[in-house]
Amino acid sequence: MLEKFLTLLPELTVALGQTLTMLGIGLASALVLGGPLGILLFLVADGQSLQNRPAALILGWFVNTVRSFPFIILLVALVPFTRFIAGTSIGPLAAAVPLSLAAIPYFARLVEQNLRDVPRGVIEAAHAMGASELQIVLRVLLVEARAGLVLALTVLAISFLSYSAVAGVVGGGGIGDLAIRYGYYRFETDVMVITVLVLIALVQAIQFTGTRIARHIDQR
Repeated sequence: MLEKFLTLLPELTVALGQTLTMLGIGLASALVLGGPLGILLFLVADGQSLQNRPAALILGWFVNTVRSFPFIILLVALVPFTRFIAGTSIGPLAAAVPLSLAAIPYFARLVEQNLRDVPRGVIEAAHAMGASELQIVLRVLLVEARAGLVLALTVLAISFLSYSAVAGVVGGGGIGDLAIRYGYYRFETDVMVITVLVLIALVQAIQFTGTRIARHIDQR
């Protein structure tokens, strides 16, 4: 097994880099677009300061619709859009497009759920002191929910690590592609075992890091 690992190391290093590229782009998209979308979902919900039922229905419909697609179907359905955005439908950058589109509503819903856990009294106190909506979001909601948001991002990262492996099935590259090409098509079981162990190590590292950061910033 060790000899096979050393032989596979150059390709495994490239595959790992491709996986981290896909994951990084997806998580960045989730933070930049999914985060604000989740905040907006919370603010326009019933009983909140910017309550707007039509907006809540439209945003909720969009989020639920995208999340209802199995990722492999979304991956294939978005091929024309992916080719338009990335200029190609294969490779890690191309796979990052559907990953990002799937990550945005996924993270948005996680953000909304975490903001709902912020005590209502804290928000009302901020309103009573004359804080603007932006100040409440930045200085109250995000501060109070920061530990939960870190854990939500951790859950997202682990979930989309597996999605990035699925992307390898259709030419997205990464560890999933390596596992399929060697472990499945060539019946090299040891390669499959190595890729699984690498994925397990990545999951453990992400979970450990996310949990430690969440504990560190949790001031409750």
